Amino acid sequence: MSVATFHKQQIGSGIYTIPDISKILGYPQSKVRRNVKNYWDNHLGKKLFNEKYRKKNEKVKAVNFYVLIELYTCFLLREKGASIQSIMKARENMVKDLKTPYPFASHKVLLAGSKILYELNDLIISADGSNQINLAEIIKEFAKNLDFDKNNLAIKFWPKGKKNSIVVDPHHQFGQPVISGTNVNAQGIFSMYESSEPIDAIGILYDLTEKQVWDAINFYKSHAA
Repeated sequence: MSVATFHKQQIGSGIYTIPDISKILGYPQSKVRRNVKNYWDNHLGKKLFNEKYRKKNEKVKAVNFYVLIELYTCFLLREKGASIQSIMKARENMVKDLKTPYPFASHKVLLAGSKILYELNDLIISADGSNQINLAEIIKEFAKNLDFDKNNLAIKFWPKGKKNSIVVDPHHQFGQPVISGTNVNAQGIFSMYESSEPIDAIGILYDLTEKQVWDAINFYKSHAA
């Protein structure tokens, strides 16, 4: 993969194109492309970094791990009925209060239906600008598939949940899905499976359990379906 141009791409921050985002988050590429344009080209990238989500000489697009998680949060909120305008307004308020350029990749985010809440000084604050404390059925859906660092920012994403072996970690394989606890690229496992390599042989070659091998295979099979 050639180097993509987007806000200060660094080693260890991951590289995710439209097909990558589609595969990891499980959404059609058309939906990902549409939402990336809404959130990135029209809002986040333009406002924060004065950049569009694209390479200099091509139409290939790529973002880093934090933006991937921000998109994940935006997709969850859209599915719950939140409007783009309310999402962007809430995000703007959270940038100021939480003092981070990536509030939707923060452990302090809470989702309660289409409402966006966040933790601030041990209080639950509504992100719509009213700053009213809202304690009604807070759903920490955002955090259940993520691991966070000491600064409360996401560092790992488990696209199929934490009982599955597949994890997205920007410090391994440029952020592509790997087998948890290893540096084994999950797509490499799937490619061997497609080449009719026996499951036990794949496991022996990479020192993986049968479950780990099947988790990698099923992850890519579900995307291809």
